[in-house]
Amino acid sequence: MIISNHFKLHSRGKHIRQHGSASVSIISYLFIGLFALLCVFPFYLIIIASLTPESSLIRDGYPILLKSFDLQSYALCLKNPTSVLLAYANTITVTACGTIIAVFIAAMTGYVLSRMDFPYRNKFSFFFFFTTLFNGGLVPWYILCVRYLGMKNSYTALVLPLLFSVWNMIIAKSFMKGIPDAITESAKIDGANDMTIFIRLIIPLSMPLLATLSLFSALTYWNDWYNCMIFITNERMFTLQYYLQRMLGSAQAMRLVAEKSGIALPSVPLEGMKMAMTIIATGPIVLLYPFVQRYFVKGLTIGAVKG
Repeated sequence: MIISNHFKLHSRGKHIRQHGSASVSIISYLFIGLFALLCVFPFYLIIIASLTPESSLIRDGYPILLKSFDLQSYALCLKNPTSVLLAYANTITVTACGTIIAVFIAAMTGYVLSRMDFPYRNKFSFFFFFTTLFNGGLVPWYILCVRYLGMKNSYTALVLPLLFSVWNMIIAKSFMKGIPDAITESAKIDGANDMTIFIRLIIPLSMPLLATLSLFSALTYWNDWYNCMIFITNERMFTLQYYLQRMLGSAQAMRLVAEKSGIALPSVPLEGMKMAMTIIATGPIVLLYPFVQRYFVKGLTIGAVKG
């Protein structure tokens, strides 16, 4: 009788725990789903605003539901498709080349600084960290790049300044500390040198890290417009971000001059153009994220946990 009651109590407790676990899972999924909707909602508003007439945006603000459909903002942004496609090509080229080189450099540096047999790793780590706190200033940096490195109107000016990221190096260093030393030691016993170990062993084991660094670097290069503004005057070398920003600045200047001089000009949908430019500029990089999401999450968490 005692055994039977004990079995009933155990079964009832197990049922309660299962029911409680299911309730916690449902609440967690609802909370995560709600949080995801809140994150997506601003981008949804941008899409709706880019398809809404300018007069409606000024009168009613940003609508939640699309009440009237208008493609004038996209028509103005894509009025010169050749220039837009050329800017896209420049941005894609710079992003691809810069990302590949930047990820390789960050991974190599992180691997060297994670090696316990490298005697100067602490001194070099301090040197890299010091550059995140202090720099030489804009004017010396510009003189160095233009006068001594000859980077004016050069694709090098769009790639080189963003080539090394201390943050990416720290992530790589933290990740590679988790790779067992026995792997490299056994490879050295077999006669492999450091470069062979890095290329044939470390890189295949660091695919989550490389995906994470690739996403970080690609976002940095894709969104950069500042270096293009400083170093590039040839319109055929403009990147997408700077081209769209320049177009919007020209439209704002035309409206301001027309208002002050009393000249009647066709209405330019500035607010709608801002939203349309956001969609045009961020669309491709947003579509890239799902392909690296699983590597991104794993690489970021491992790099954050390892000290």
